[in-house]
Amino acid sequence: MSGTCHDTSAGPVSRPAGEFVLALAGNPNVGKSTLFNALTGLGVSTAHYPGTTREVSTATARFENRIIGVVDLPGAYGIAGTTEDEMIARRALIDMVPDVVVVVVDAVNLARTLYLALEVLDLGFRVVLAVNLADEAARAGIAVDAGRLGEALGVPVVETVATRGIGLAKLVTAARTAAQGDLPSPLLYGPDIEGFVAPVAAAAAQAACLPIGLTSRAAALAMIEGLPEAEDSADEALRQAATEARSAMADYYGEPAAVALARHRHGVAGTVGQSVVTRRKPTGRVPRDLWSLTTWPWTGVPLAAVIAGSIFSFLFFAGTLLAGAFAAVWQAYASPAITWVIGSIAGEGTVAKVLLWGFDAGIEASLSVGLPYILVFYVLLGLLEDTGYLNSLAFLTDRFMHRLGLHGRAIVSLVAGAGCSVPALIATRSLPTKREQLIASTLVMFIPCSARTAVILGAVGHYVGWQYTLLVMGIVFVMWLGIALVLQRMLPGESTGLVMEMFPFRRPSLRRVIAKAWVQFKEFLFVATPIVVVGSLVLGGLYENGWLMDVSRPLEPVVGGWLGLPAVAGVTLLMGMLRNELSLQLLVVLAVSSAGFAGAQVTDIMSGSQLVVFALFNTIAFPCISAVAVFWRRNGLRRTLAVLVLSITLALAIGGIVARILPALGLQ
Repeated sequence: MSGTCHDTSAGPVSRPAGEFVLALAGNPNVGKSTLFNALTGLGVSTAHYPGTTREVSTATARFENRIIGVVDLPGAYGIAGTTEDEMIARRALIDMVPDVVVVVVDAVNLARTLYLALEVLDLGFRVVLAVNLADEAARAGIAVDAGRLGEALGVPVVETVATRGIGLAKLVTAARTAAQGDLPSPLLYGPDIEGFVAPVAAAAAQAACLPIGLTSRAAALAMIEGLPEAEDSADEALRQAATEARSAMADYYGEPAAVALARHRHGVAGTVGQSVVTRRKPTGRVPRDLWSLTTWPWTGVPLAAVIAGSIFSFLFFAGTLLAGAFAAVWQAYASPAITWVIGSIAGEGTVAKVLLWGFDAGIEASLSVGLPYILVFYVLLGLLEDTGYLNSLAFLTDRFMHRLGLHGRAIVSLVAGAGCSVPALIATRSLPTKREQLIASTLVMFIPCSARTAVILGAVGHYVGWQYTLLVMGIVFVMWLGIALVLQRMLPGESTGLVMEMFPFRRPSLRRVIAKAWVQFKEFLFVATPIVVVGSLVLGGLYENGWLMDVSRPLEPVVGGWLGLPAVAGVTLLMGMLRNELSLQLLVVLAVSSAGFAGAQVTDIMSGSQLVVFALFNTIAFPCISAVAVFWRRNGLRRTLAVLVLSITLALAIGGIVARILPALGLQ
């Protein structure tokens, strides 16, 4: 028997430990990730494939005193295509070689979702079929004959309701049995297709090693479809046989061989799906009516505005209350403890004060944003995802998003950016192409988050007036729209079309929502927080050694000469890099210090026009260090520097122009 010449150690994702390893594959919105969370809980690790932003999650689960490894593949409609999701799903299967692949299909749309199962079977893996959403199928009047389906495909079939844990134990038992059994018999596509496959399979059987370790027939199908993993490891004889087969199929069918094979596979999926499904009268129309209500512009747009406003209001007001409560608890309990520990180690000198900047103020600054804003946002986002509303929102806004070079789902990240840039940046990874991810993440960096909005309200709204607050927000919006249109033209490529079906609205599970929110929040916790601590240590060192004013002095020609602001504004604007609202808070402190008497106000050292320029510059110039850290991780150093240069340049240009126009408007 031929051996394998595929090096499975090359993959960046480690095969999880366990008695056996199962991989979960499925289309988007079939409940695959819900099933993964139900199996594994919170003990999840993720890894990116090189050159991609897509993650593969791995974890271990305990069932009946047995440890199993579980792999959650990206949701994809196939694994033979060239989209990022399809490529990563295929590479993960090839790299880790799971003992069994659980293909999750939608009981409501069985024929469509069976295609992926056939692809996995064609690659020679052991397969168990999980027919999920059985409860929704019942409400839709759809019944799936699991026994007949299993006979047709030659694999075990288990009906599941992942949201309620129904069928979970039975599914794991079936997977363990399949993992220990023989490979399933191949599903044949008829004499025409098989006649072209046979000579390639014969050549594969004679090869010294099989591409990616497949059976001879699976290798033949992979070669005919032109999968790069097969092509790269095939010998010359196998390549020649595959080339001849592809040419003969193209002549016979009048279309490329891969297209002909995919068409036959779709035909089999449709035939099998229809043969095992019976339909009766649905029990209700509510999900379909909700879909119409949320996607028809005359009702969907006002509803989206209400939901977005509600989310923003909750994040802003509830987040502010939670942040205040957290700060009070931190100052009452954590800060004294940290002060005592640092004092015991470093005494009370400059070193101790700098350490307090980092490990007291720095951690507090990070968590006071992370816990009330970011974690809460993920909970709210999880609720929207679990209900299915985000699908209709993406459909509703897709046309407008395309004008900006984006996909409909980008609206989720952009709305989130008004609350906090960090979770919004993380959410951009759901977009289908790198181009769209880059455009969306860049635009998020220029959306006023709640912290920058607080500076606008505190500096302009409180001291100058609401009309100038609207002026600042209007200027920022026009700038943002201009950046979007320029990026759409500058970056090569086209935005992907939004092809989607009506996904049913569902009752969200609070336990599942919180579990998912925590898994996502961990990325912020372990990426952004350490960088904030380091930044705080640097700023603390400058401040405690009396160098902070020295650092700002070279900026005085720009700060004072061009922007028309007092010299102390340069210090506060630098501090805004850590947290945007700190610029205003520190400005008050420095105002008191500069004026030399208690009770001084910002208006004692800055005029109304200066406060407008100050807020405008702070809003545009410096995304907080947490956002910069996440953007850096997702887009690289070069693009991060480009965005920072652009933001500072625009802030200087717009700030200087506004500083010269405002007196003409009567604001001194």
